[in-house]
Amino acid sequence: MAKARKVPAIVDRASTFCPGCGHGVVIRLIGECLEELGQDQNVIFGIGVGCSSLLGGVLETDRLHCAHGRASAVCTGMKRVSPHNMVISYQGDGDAYSIGLSETTNAAYRNENFTVIAVNNTNFGMTGGQMSSTTMPGQKTTTSQNGRDCSVTGAPIKFPELVASQFDVAYVARGAVDTPANVNKLKGYIKNALEAQLKGEGYSFVEVISPCPTNWGMTPLQAMDRLKDEIIPYYPLGELKTREGK
Repeated sequence: MAKARKVPAIVDRASTFCPGCGHGVVIRLIGECLEELGQDQNVIFGIGVGCSSLLGGVLETDRLHCAHGRASAVCTGMKRVSPHNMVISYQGDGDAYSIGLSETTNAAYRNENFTVIAVNNTNFGMTGGQMSSTTMPGQKTTTSQNGRDCSVTGAPIKFPELVASQFDVAYVARGAVDTPANVNKLKGYIKNALEAQLKGEGYSFVEVISPCPTNWGMTPLQAMDRLKDEIIPYYPLGELKTREGK
């Protein structure tokens, strides 16, 4: 009989995310990676405002809820003051790219030695489903009720591509939670990002493409289909930057 998979020790309660949300999967993977690296008791999270804020309701770990968009600035301070700790910024696309684009970009520009996990569900999930920097062309939100018009707002931002192409950082990847195979690949990306920080290589960034059935007005299964058919083709998955010799 197969042995039951052990839940990471720091995952001490069930999540309260909406049905079909990907945040719970991402947080579980982070917990597994931290435990496997022996860092689960040596980590501090800087948590963005939004659905990402609910990480504190799942993991029993040191954390600080940051002002909206400022998690990368806070994590910079954490890591510089306490360089022996693993520091992770956990944010959504609205927090990291819309409200906090300057802080997120400048941390990458300086090659700060911490890890950012940004969950991209193409809207401001917790505050009512407003348009974010990653909202898809034509996507209807509470602030783009006729669909996003890119001739007015600009096109959806591809932040990992920006970081990988313009800055001397350690590691950049994009994963998704739509299939078991992609979840397994995502775990590898998260672990690689954390290992880059452990080795002192600098800034590491993983974007996660995730569904938001509640604000998309879809069932969980419909949201997963949209992820596969529309979102992932625009935001291709894989490693965008690695250190030579990894």
